[in-house]
Amino acid sequence: MPTPARAAIVIVFIYLFLVGVSSLENGIGLLGEDVQANLFSAVTNPLAGLFVGILATVLVQSSSASTSVIVGLVASGAVGVDAAVPMITGANLGTTVTNTLVALGHVRQTVEFRRALAAATVHDFFNVMAVAILLPLELATGILARVAKAMSERLVGASGTEWRSPVKEAVAHPVRWIQDVGEVVGATGNVLGVLMVLMGIAVILVSLTFITKNMRKLVANRIERSLNAMLGKGGGLMAMALGVVITIAVQSSTITTSIMVPLTAAGVLTLRNAYPMTLGANIGTTITAILAAMAASRPEALTIAFVHTLFNCTAIAIVYPFQVIRELPVRAAEMLADLAAERRAWALVYVVGMFIVVPLVGTVLLR
Repeated sequence: MPTPARAAIVIVFIYLFLVGVSSLENGIGLLGEDVQANLFSAVTNPLAGLFVGILATVLVQSSSASTSVIVGLVASGAVGVDAAVPMITGANLGTTVTNTLVALGHVRQTVEFRRALAAATVHDFFNVMAVAILLPLELATGILARVAKAMSERLVGASGTEWRSPVKEAVAHPVRWIQDVGEVVGATGNVLGVLMVLMGIAVILVSLTFITKNMRKLVANRIERSLNAMLGKGGGLMAMALGVVITIAVQSSTITTSIMVPLTAAGVLTLRNAYPMTLGANIGTTITAILAAMAASRPEALTIAFVHTLFNCTAIAIVYPFQVIRELPVRAAEMLADLAAERRAWALVYVVGMFIVVPLVGTVLLR
C-alpha cells in the first residue's frame, strides 16, 4: 500500500479512536451525573475527600468536569477551600483510568500490551506519588491554598474566557449523533450510558487494531529514532511542553494520554518520552478551568482552580528533576506491565482495585 494511503488510514482511525474515547467518557458521564454532586457534599475527612475525588472523576471520566463541580460548590459556599483541596488531588488520580482501559485493548498482543499498559499506568503511579508527597504537606501547612488565594485575589473579576477546541468539537459531533440515535430509540439515563460505553469500547478496540498495524508499517525505525531523539533532547521539557500544548488544544488530558498508549504500543514513542508528555497533560488540563474561573464573582472559585495547577506544577518540580525519584513511576509501571503480560487478570485486578474498590471502601469508611 502506498505511504500516503497508509498515512490517511492512520489519521482516520486516530479520529475514530478519539470518537470512541469521547463516547466512553460521555457514557460514563451519563451513568454518574446524578451521583457526583451528592458524593462531594458533606465530606469533612481529607482522606474521604481524596477518595471521593477519585470515585467522582471515574464516574464522569473528566477531571475538568469534577473540578467544575468542586469549583461550583466552593463558589456557593457548600464546600470550603480546605475541604476541596483533597478532592482536587483525587480528581487528578481518577481521570487516568480511561487510558488504562485503552491499554486493555492490546491484551491479545503480549509485546504491545506490555508497552501500552506501562505507558498508561506511569501516569497513575506519578499521580499516586504526587498525592503521597504533597497532600500531607498541604494538610499540614496549607501552602498551596495560601499561594492560590493570593493569586486569585489579584485576578478575580478579570475577564474570563472559554477556548473551544476545534478538535474536541469535531470529535463531539459523532458522539452527539450516537446519543441522539439512542434517545430516538427510547434509551435514556443509565441505559443510554451503557450503550454509549459499549459503543465507545467497540470503536476503541477496532481503531487500536488498525492504528498499531498501520503505524508499525508507516513509521520506519529511522523516523522512530528521530522522534524519540527530538523529544529526549530537552531532558523531557520538550515532551512536557508538547503535552501541555496538545491538552490545551483538545481540552482533554484524557485524549492526550490515551492517544499516547497506541503510539507507545506500536513502538513509535518510548515509555520515557511518553512519561513527560503525560505530566504536561496534567498541567494543560487545568488551564481552561482557570480561564473560565477568572470570571467568577468570588475569589474562592479561582483559588481552587489555581490549587489544581499549583499541585501539578509542584509535583513535577519535586519529582522530575531527580532521576532516582523520576524513575520510580516508570519502574513501577514496567513491573505491573510485566506482571500483567504474564497473567492478564492482574491488569483487571489493578483497574478495579485502584479506581473502584479502594476509593469506594475508603469513602464509605471515612465519610
